Amino acid sequence: MNEKIVVGRIGRPHGVRGELTIDVRTDEPDTRFAAGTEIATDPADAGPLTIERARWHSGRLLLRFAGVDDRDRAEDLRGTWLVVEQDDIAPSSDPDDFHDQELIGLAVVTVDGTGIGQVAEVLHHGQDLLVVRGAAGEKLVPFVSALVPEVDVAGGRLVINPPPGLLDES
Repeated sequence: MNEKIVVGRIGRPHGVRGELTIDVRTDEPDTRFAAGTEIATDPADAGPLTIERARWHSGRLLLRFAGVDDRDRAEDLRGTWLVVEQDDIAPSSDPDDFHDQELIGLAVVTVDGTGIGQVAEVLHHGQDLLVVRGAAGEKLVPFVSALVPEVDVAGGRLVINPPPGLLDES
């Protein structure tokens, strides 16, 4: 079975005619979210959705989907993930470019080999953050090369070099 890749998440409605804000998770939003494109959803029963119109407003992508003509119907879609088949995404030539799904589930160890936990989620809040869950609870690790010097997807692990205090108990 082919794995789905998240390319966006539907946010809050914009206006009263069914437009929705989109949290973009793709490097190609103008191509991926072009008018006429049909896109799968997670949960699957929310879609597929056909993009009727796409436009940028104040740095945020707004989409209107066919059949979503009012704010109430738009609100029903809030939080829905927009997904594509993994085969629909061209492989990146950048060795430091990863899809969220490649990182989720990786074992997290420090540079000295101490096990910390597992990547449970990837957050995109201006800066990418790894949510690492382990015996010490949940920790947020900025996904930057200074703190994450090694990502071994094939080996199932991610090495971190945490600064003092990053892994301390909250």
